[in-house]
Amino acid sequence: MMRTVEVIFVIVILLTAFVIATQFAVLPSPSQAYGTNLRELSQSTLETLDADGILSATVFEDKNDPAWGDLQKALSASLPPNIVYNLTVYDLSAIGGVISYQLNHSISDANLGANSDASSLLVTSPEVTFTQDPQKVGESTGQNITLYILNCEDANGWWITGYTGQSLATEFYNLLSPYFTNTMMVNSTADLGRLLNGTLLPDGVESVENSVVINTFGEAVPIPSFLVDDYSTDYSQYCHFLGQKVNTYNWTWVSIVGYPFYYVTNTLDFTGPSDQAWGIYGMKQVGPPGLNAFLEGLTDETVDGTNIMSPVNVVYLRSTALENCSYYGIYPRPYHTASRALYNETLLGDCGLVATELFDSPQDDPETGIDESYYIPAATYTNVESGFGHGALTTIGLTRTPDPRVAALALLMYYRPTVYRSEFEASGTSRLVTLQLSQQGGT
Repeated sequence: MMRTVEVIFVIVILLTAFVIATQFAVLPSPSQAYGTNLRELSQSTLETLDADGILSATVFEDKNDPAWGDLQKALSASLPPNIVYNLTVYDLSAIGGVISYQLNHSISDANLGANSDASSLLVTSPEVTFTQDPQKVGESTGQNITLYILNCEDANGWWITGYTGQSLATEFYNLLSPYFTNTMMVNSTADLGRLLNGTLLPDGVESVENSVVINTFGEAVPIPSFLVDDYSTDYSQYCHFLGQKVNTYNWTWVSIVGYPFYYVTNTLDFTGPSDQAWGIYGMKQVGPPGLNAFLEGLTDETVDGTNIMSPVNVVYLRSTALENCSYYGIYPRPYHTASRALYNETLLGDCGLVATELFDSPQDDPETGIDESYYIPAATYTNVESGFGHGALTTIGLTRTPDPRVAALALLMYYRPTVYRSEFEASGTSRLVTLQLSQQGGT
């Protein structure tokens, strides 16, 4: 009996509280609760008309041009039936750094009510032409620098999952050829052999010296057939030979992803069962000695340690790199996983290289106890002797799949070509368009 009374008492209290709350609750008007957000509608309408080309094609026309009637029809079709509008166009002028607005034209379909809202959009004339003319790499110093892109048909790649070396070669050609006077595709390992011997390719350029060589095959590097037997007992010595050539010709050698010189590849000569590293045809594993030998060939310094690589956590592009993204119009993802970062004490200390880095230093990893700040995820390392450059290595120690934009950005940050931008017919080519909306009818 006592329990029943308690339950009834609780119910009475709850009902009383509900009645009191409903008496004093203030609900919004239906127009506020369910009405149209006029500002958002105005903004989206302006952006849609501008994207369709209707707005920019009309607001720069004479006031009597039939295009204004077409714009009114487009506005009516874009807005709900109970929405009325007033579209106003202003000319912009700047005097003494102060921008002023002068009424140019206005169109409306009705008188606006008391409750209205508006948005604005700066519209550029379709007659404006922008051009971008990049300076050629080496032009400022009087050098004729050629870009060589390894496109060897008789080679396979590793750590480039989702791509082939040949498809990446096309990507790099599109990204970087505007910045070089000459861009050459190296279409076979035989052509690579000609370059290594200092011989021009067919239809080649004046010199192979001071050039850039992009290896699009990831952790594998193509080897010419005539060198296969010479280095068959130790392919790391082929990597040492490459380092010497980079020094001699003052090349910038670009490794686009992963651990450089970890494999050598030639699908014409590596055809046996033991020539299929990780199941990839025409591949021989060299391992960490490949990079060590290359660095010794490049710098003539002894490299201590077997493995100078360590995986680190997520790394972020430096502020200078982000600025260069905007400058060159190349936008890779701003953060990456660096699974092949290189030990800076070896490259900067033992080898005496100078680094142009892309990423902020990694943070310590409390789980592994590794001080990751000692590892550089991606950089261009310059070999300087007696104040002059004698070769460089760009290495992008990120995880697969490769992003060609990162390597392209690293190369442009290293050479820093100027981009000349021009704007033609720029006077009076921008107008401010304001669209004010109001809702009519009952609520």
